[in-house]
Amino acid sequence: MNSRSALPTIVACARASVLALSVAALPLALSIAPLHGVHAQNAPAVKLLQPADINALPLRDNGTRMAYGSDSLQFGELRIPGGPGPHPLVIVLHGGCWYSPYASARNSAPLAEALTDAGMATWNVEYRRYDHPGGGWPGTFADVAKATDFVRELAKSHALDTTRIVAIGHSAGAQLAAWLPTRSRHRADSPLYAQAPLTVHGVVSLGGVMDMAEYQTRQLQTCGNPAVESVLGGLPATVPERYAAVSPAQRLPLGVPHVHVSGARDRIATPAAVESFAAAARAKGDQVRVVTVDGLGHHDVMAPQTAGGQAAIHAVRQLLGISQPR
Repeated sequence: MNSRSALPTIVACARASVLALSVAALPLALSIAPLHGVHAQNAPAVKLLQPADINALPLRDNGTRMAYGSDSLQFGELRIPGGPGPHPLVIVLHGGCWYSPYASARNSAPLAEALTDAGMATWNVEYRRYDHPGGGWPGTFADVAKATDFVRELAKSHALDTTRIVAIGHSAGAQLAAWLPTRSRHRADSPLYAQAPLTVHGVVSLGGVMDMAEYQTRQLQTCGNPAVESVLGGLPATVPERYAAVSPAQRLPLGVPHVHVSGARDRIATPAAVESFAAAARAKGDQVRVVTVDGLGHHDVMAPQTAGGQAAIHAVRQLLGISQPR
């Protein structure tokens, strides 16, 4: 679905540096300024990155591992940039079809490190997936919620600015990131209810699954496993209330600015799926931006050195009102 909104879709050239797309940073309360890019002309096809390629990227800083719960998988990695702070915070959520063999916090660590290098504190969260004891419904979602609210504890001993928080996630992690700003709308009888959930001020989705019911119909051709009904404990027709509780497409408006970065060759977050969600979000009053990067696939956007990775960092900086480096 194509939108004629004043916040247009961005198509970034894979061979061009996204760093060149500089826009003055805006406060969180203001509209997101559009960027402008160009299509690649006769760009040669490139080998698409796979999760193992992202996991193999070197790290200089493993962060400080801190537990937010008693389970061995309830932890996060805190990275703090130099300087006195307080630092804006990015909550980083890996993907992997909500299934542990596919990804872990190691997959999102290179992006978290790059964001910290760019001047932001990062909280790279691990959580239980549906194949873990206690994961699935509602444990996977409760873990991410608990890790998010744990930021208040982190702020007691670290210079974090809890008034400037953005969540970024990849694939299934993007679904979790986009769900976070809507948590205050859960009713008291919901298993996901929290009395005072931490406020998230913006979301960046990287190849995100925004409509869980729609994606369930094509998950086997992409994830290769019954991901959605496994994490939610049923099909849309059998547990519709669970889909309504966590699927971003059913929780619009998100109520915060959100940016969607994906590769033009992404088979999970296809350009059509991203545009459809963005149009629906705009119709509900959300401020939305779409960045489609030519030549890249689903996992390339997780590598900080790619045009997709640079677009992700740029989007976070803009949502947080951080000026771009000269």
